[in-house]
Amino acid sequence: MELEVSCRYAKVAPRKARLVVDLVRGASVDEALNTLRLTRKRTSAMVAKLLKSAVATASERFDSEPEDLMVSKAWVDSGPMRKGWFARPRGMSARMRYRTCHIHLVVSSAPEEPEEQKPAEAEAKRP
Repeated sequence: MELEVSCRYAKVAPRKARLVVDLVRGASVDEALNTLRLTRKRTSAMVAKLLKSAVATASERFDSEPEDLMVSKAWVDSGPMRKGWFARPRGMSARMRYRTCHIHLVVSSAPEEPEEQKPAEAEAKRP
């Protein structure tokens, strides 16, 4: 079971958003939310809201528990750029670029952990 959610046209630069998304990639949902809660970046609130939305949608559609979910994939794409200008000395102007990004998260059920082999079974399998 996989569920992809995205936040499009987020008003933050993609480079800054990638720093936060890299923290939660591969983590369980509980770990990711705790990490985002303690991260002092503006983007962490956006990613936390997106992750909570993904968990709610997964529990509604697939009847899955939040403890069983993990962030399997996470990436940030750059969005359109709004351009403006600001005044410079001697009557000139300079260009400003207001960057946006698209944040994507894929939430999936955690893989089952394989059972550990007993030492006697491991010895029997050796040649």
